[in-house]
Amino acid sequence: MNFCSDNVTGVAPEIMAALAAANMGAAMGYGNDDITRRVEKHVAELFETEVTVFPVATGTAANALALSVMTPSYGAIYCHELAHINLDECGAPELFSGGAKLIDLPGANGKLDAALIHDELAKGTQGNVHNAQPAAVSLTQATEAGTVYKPAEVAEIAELAHKHGLKVHMDGTRFANAVASLGCAPAEMSWRAGVDVLSLGGTKNGAMAAEAVIFFDRALAASFGYHRKRGGHLFSKMRFVSAQLEALLKDGLWLRHASHANRMARRLADGVARVRGAEILGPIEANLFFVRLPEPVLKGLEADGFRFYREGGPQTIRLVAAFNTDPAHVDAFIASAARHAAAVRSSAA
Repeated sequence: MNFCSDNVTGVAPEIMAALAAANMGAAMGYGNDDITRRVEKHVAELFETEVTVFPVATGTAANALALSVMTPSYGAIYCHELAHINLDECGAPELFSGGAKLIDLPGANGKLDAALIHDELAKGTQGNVHNAQPAAVSLTQATEAGTVYKPAEVAEIAELAHKHGLKVHMDGTRFANAVASLGCAPAEMSWRAGVDVLSLGGTKNGAMAAEAVIFFDRALAASFGYHRKRGGHLFSKMRFVSAQLEALLKDGLWLRHASHANRMARRLADGVARVRGAEILGPIEANLFFVRLPEPVLKGLEADGFRFYREGGPQTIRLVAAFNTDPAHVDAFIASAARHAAAVRSSAA
């Protein structure tokens, strides 16, 4: 009964079967195999445009390596203050870009605001030798607050970025959850809205270890292969990474997984919201949310075997649903929280 993250789960059966199938016989190494070639075709069909795709194994690698070809070493990358690249990647974007500076900005519900980016760009750093030079904007979709950028919001930021000569990166570790939430085409939320490079997540969506760096601006991909090799993510047996991505994408499994996770998060939030003393923090738009609960309730939940991260403030926890979250575990969490809340009320009477 673990709601810490969507990476605490096992591997989806369909993906495990794809790995077993990929294990049959020999295949050329370093991505020169049929499965890896097919992945690029699947991605092109899914996004309705020509793309260049590079499989990697972790989200940090996808983000850091993508940004490394989007900014010079003296560049500045604008991101939200809660962004994974800012808080949870141990300086990897700075390392692989050769020293680019992350400019972290505030924003309600985990979202960057075009007006605030405009104000930052208006400070006159472009062309000033004393400042890191604006090079890229990175958006997290879905955000670390569990909210979702609508295509129009992405387009507004991308238009501003491109006007000033900046490239647009999207950290899409939960891109599938955002697409499932909005019901839009993947293209509408990515390249049609102005995204140049997308880090598409698979690991949090049922894969064992698989992400894809997708270049819509294919000119940016020219040197990426060298960056990937230098960064240790050109796998000799690449077919095993690619097989996971192919299984996720080819029959819509990625969206079925994400839709289930989103539904379970909504079910959990709706139930917890009815618990006495609970305060849901922010809208429920994807598969994670934050809630504030009385300390005795939190301790009671922990004693009952539920796991979650305490973060976001005092008596605040993050709850995350996954591709295979059991509805019975969701209902048990709600029942446990309600029981402990009632006990608090009784003791205070």
